[in-house]
Amino acid sequence: MGELRIIGGQWKRTPIVVRDARGLRPTPDRVRETLFNWLGQWIHGWNCLDLFAGAGSLGLEAGSRGAERVTLVEINPQACRALEQIITRLKATDRLKVVKSTAEDFLRAQSIPQRFDLIFMDPPFASGLLEKTLPLALEHLAPEGLIYVETDRPLSPEWAAQHGLICRRADKASAVHYHLLQPRFAGEGEQDDESGLSGNL
Repeated sequence: MGELRIIGGQWKRTPIVVRDARGLRPTPDRVRETLFNWLGQWIHGWNCLDLFAGAGSLGLEAGSRGAERVTLVEINPQACRALEQIITRLKATDRLKVVKSTAEDFLRAQSIPQRFDLIFMDPPFASGLLEKTLPLALEHLAPEGLIYVETDRPLSPEWAAQHGLICRRADKASAVHYHLLQPRFAGEGEQDDESGLSGNL
């Protein structure tokens, strides 16, 4: 068992318990800091979906930085209980919800697709779950929404194009490659290396 901390926003420095579980690989501080720098730090009013939530480092960080609603989807019962406990402790049950489910089952169960402004996808590496669930996730993405993906390899522009996406930002930390993707039709704004993303945010 280990511990991370929320690094920004209203719950800054709040500890997140990381339980030992197969495939659980919480997003480290450095990566989360870079991601939210890309997003402009605050995401007030956004509706976010954290698939493969695990310890919840991404979803909890989004909630801390102003997301109006965050849905955390996780199949491991111990991880779900830990997430529910921290959300209760933060008095955030009105904004953050834990769903015990696989990512695929959750996405397929939405008879009327919810629309999310930001979807986090951090599946276990080499599981094939990214390719399996990404098309379903895209059905739930808001028209100018963003998808954040972590992988064990860089995603090429050709890979993104096959899924109708463009890569707005990408970086690497140790063995983790992380990417901020957007549907091609929504990604026509110019990228500004100094101030984050422009044109759609």
